[in-house]
Amino acid sequence: MAAIAEIFWTFFRLGLIAFGGPVAHLGYYRRWFVEQRQWMSDGAYAQLVALGQMLPGPSSSQTGFAIGIHRAGLAGGLAAWVGFTLPSAVLMIGLGIGLHRVEDLADSGWLNGLKLAAIAVVAQAVYGMARQLCPDLTRALIAVGAALGASVIPGISGQLGVIMVGGLAAMLLLSPPASGPGDLRVPMRRRTGLMALGLFVLGLGVIALPGSSESLWGVLYRSGALVFGGGHVVLPLLETGLVTPGLIDNDRFLAGYGAAQAVPGPIFTFGGYLGAQIAPGQAVAAGLLGVALIFAPGLLLMTALLPFWHSLSEWHRIQQALLGINAAVVGLLAAVLWNPLLTRGITDPADALIALAALVALTAGRAPSYLVVAACAIAGEVALRLTG
Repeated sequence: MAAIAEIFWTFFRLGLIAFGGPVAHLGYYRRWFVEQRQWMSDGAYAQLVALGQMLPGPSSSQTGFAIGIHRAGLAGGLAAWVGFTLPSAVLMIGLGIGLHRVEDLADSGWLNGLKLAAIAVVAQAVYGMARQLCPDLTRALIAVGAALGASVIPGISGQLGVIMVGGLAAMLLLSPPASGPGDLRVPMRRRTGLMALGLFVLGLGVIALPGSSESLWGVLYRSGALVFGGGHVVLPLLETGLVTPGLIDNDRFLAGYGAAQAVPGPIFTFGGYLGAQIAPGQAVAAGLLGVALIFAPGLLLMTALLPFWHSLSEWHRIQQALLGINAAVVGLLAAVLWNPLLTRGITDPADALIALAALVALTAGRAPSYLVVAACAIAGEVALRLTG
């Protein structure tokens, strides 16, 4: 129980400050759980990131869930997911209950500062992972190729493509490691994985029943089951399923989605806002159910795969492929760091200076993430006032 409580409390604190979206979350995870607490190695972490990228669902939340499983089994995974999701879910359900209009915060200085903090966190993660996972020219070239490929072919097709190509390139060009990966051991029975897969399929069967797929709950589960690439990609699926048939009007839908960008934690907690808005008579229960349903498919799929992963990874060919997959993951993060984080997040010299200072504080100064996030928010607001 002590380990479960530690996992919950650690992820809860991270959920309070994890601004910046899925890619930034991966940077936070690496800093907290690989570097500071040493819960796993860079190689094991990269494997979890790769799994999250290859499965449908919210990739950063799936990765955090898997970190908890790696630490303390399924109970640890649930503790990690609840802890990380709870702050954002409470805020989004509260907005769904109490707010009819959400002020446009797109040009707020403090919000811009939070985005700059996220850029620094991702840059630090890319640098650290590249040192560990691309130690030779071949893997460095795989990472560069993955970054270019993901930039040229955006979306899930590009992500899956570069991961597959990275694995194939490593099988052809690299020798397997002297020993099995051994880093990613999952304290969970295969029976549990098979049960999770059965529940996932059962959920798809239920929403296929007449009338179920058109309900809020069916739309949320289907969106969580079919979306690849993380939080922002779920928007068109939800809009088609909820706004078009009139379950929620477009203004309220977009207001809630805008608010989701300004709170820490996973964007998928937007499901809590939708539940509270569409079922106001039971807003709290509907909001919690909305959060559970949109996350459930991705968590079930991760649970289904993890118990089998270590056996698969012991094959020599799998070991070789993992070397390339890990390098490709570095390239994927580098591609997202460039676009959209740098290309859209850095708009003037002040932005560049704040992001650079945050990166120096994280790397050279070893400053805590929450202090860097708070300082960036303050710096962003000050910069806006000085230039405004």
